[in-house]
Amino acid sequence: MPADSEFNDLVSAWYDPLYRFAISLAKDPEDAQDLTQTTFLKWARKGDALRDRSKAKTWLFSVLYREFLDHVRRARRYSDDELEADRLPATDSADAERVIDGRTAVAALDQLDKRFRAPLVLFYLESHSYQEIAEILDIPIGTVMSRLRRAKDRLRAILETDAKSNEPIPFPRKEAQS
Repeated sequence: MPADSEFNDLVSAWYDPLYRFAISLAKDPEDAQDLTQTTFLKWARKGDALRDRSKAKTWLFSVLYREFLDHVRRARRYSDDELEADRLPATDSADAERVIDGRTAVAALDQLDKRFRAPLVLFYLESHSYQEIAEILDIPIGTVMSRLRRAKDRLRAILETDAKSNEPIPFPRKEAQS
């Protein structure tokens, strides 16, 4: 870690120019402040590695720019506008009524006996083949297939009862894997 007086001198000399550069990139005072502080934090951690101290200015500005690019990438990846209503798929009211929320599905799964729940979870949520499930649960492959069928039937009955509707709730079908 660089000496305290050297670090303080560096901050005094370059904070304002780095901040102005950051504000010109980020267009937001708080983001610019974060970028500038992160740049000095990196200097505090890695500044000793720079042999030629005359290149400190270039190093600092380069680090700030790379931090800005990382910030933009992260902001794009976790953008809030991905969840805007106009980007969600359109559904009519009949489809909306048949949508099962996660809590309902988990509660219905919890109501299943474990000998039916385990193969269902392994097949549909963990994507195991019938053979793999048979090995994991140490039961014959025919038993896996029959338990899956009964588990889906029971799960459908639970969900229909909870929804208090006579219309069957669609259950995703998966091709049999052997």
